[in-house]
Amino acid sequence: MLDFLFVSLCRYFKDGNLDEFSRTLAAFEAMTQGCTLRAEQAHKTKMAAFLARIIHGKKLDVVFEDEGVMPLMSAINIWPTLRETVADESLAEKISTLLFVQAVAVCLEKGQRSMAASALKWLEENHVIPQNLAVKLSTMVTKRDTYHPFLLNFNYERLLDTVQTYLDAFLVEYPSDFLLQAATKVLQSSPIEESSEESSRGEALSQSSEQSQDNFKGNETTTSLRSKRKLLSIKNPEPWKPESCKKPKSKILPGNMAFWKSGGELSEKSLPARKIRSERRKWTYQLDQNLKEGVRRHGEGKWSRILLDFDFEGRTGIMLKDRWRVLKRSFKVS
Repeated sequence: MLDFLFVSLCRYFKDGNLDEFSRTLAAFEAMTQGCTLRAEQAHKTKMAAFLARIIHGKKLDVVFEDEGVMPLMSAINIWPTLRETVADESLAEKISTLLFVQAVAVCLEKGQRSMAASALKWLEENHVIPQNLAVKLSTMVTKRDTYHPFLLNFNYERLLDTVQTYLDAFLVEYPSDFLLQAATKVLQSSPIEESSEESSRGEALSQSSEQSQDNFKGNETTTSLRSKRKLLSIKNPEPWKPESCKKPKSKILPGNMAFWKSGGELSEKSLPARKIRSERRKWTYQLDQNLKEGVRRHGEGKWSRILLDFDFEGRTGIMLKDRWRVLKRSFKVS
């Protein structure tokens, strides 16, 4: 089940499906609660935590750790533990550079210059950042230059593409084919006759079902006896404290689970009785005007550049493209 959920997480990450990724992450966390993980499973758990922070990278109000650092800053804390799994050193170095740049760039794109300065200071104090890179980022923060060629070459889309390349190599190194191997062993050990084959399959399925129920009961008892902890979270001994910006308020709720206010532990009472669909946000008149002005400046199809000019409340380039198509069909634009 862990292999299946991990492969699903990777697929939803590549598709950019945030809702399905969050639901699958909640199931993955529940499966790892109170369990003793093998070495490859521990690596996959770290990878799941890393992907969760990357996919939420542009959301400044999302917090994964008690210290209050932004998602990409939290990803930088996890990356050193995963870097050893990368055989290509140039790829690892490229991911490190993209993480450093985007941790500052996302703040500048949102117009949060003070938060960008605090993020850069946090990087210099807690991580080894190349001197030339630190100088470039400091200059861009001072000038508020969001259109600097350096930022355009190391943008968020390139970070996603590079992480996907690394993820493909990770899946080759740590394959998730446990179910296929188990099924192959069952078929190889079964007789050639069809009747014996069917009976052995039935026995194997019943045994695996009983074993799963026993394991589930054992894990449930173990989890109830042990103190519950917050999964997929890396604690930072020296928390990030922005000096001249507001501290992010909302926290990430893995799988729609709420946290206790004290201690950040999971509560069974906080589990929702049913799934709640996210409310669909409407396009306001001002957002339509921003979209029209962006197309007038950069031209139709330049959605990533238009996103840099205006705040579209977390919308993506695909959403801008769909809205522009709606405006054209309703003859609101030529």
